[in-house]
Amino acid sequence: MAGGWSRDGAVQDQIDASVGDAVKRARQQIPKGESLAECEECEKPIPEARQQAIPGVRLCVSCQEETDEKAAASGFNRRGSKDSQLR
Repeated sequence: MAGGWSRDGAVQDQIDASVGDAVKRARQQIPKGESLAECEECEKPIPEARQQAIPGVRLCVSCQEETDEKAAASGFNRRGSKDSQLR
């Protein structure tokens, strides 16, 4: 069901595009290449098990957690809709 001037399926197309963009962004963040023996940030050794588990790893666990927290906090609400904003 379309609303206003949009055609049938336009909302689903927008949802599909948003999901596709998120998948593309996530794939770009996957480490590539050879793993480092030392963390790029703090220069502490990266355990051998982590290097084997995540090919191309660049950060130790604690630095990766900090990076992930910053990325999660700096996002914006893509789920907002007119209905949620009117409440």
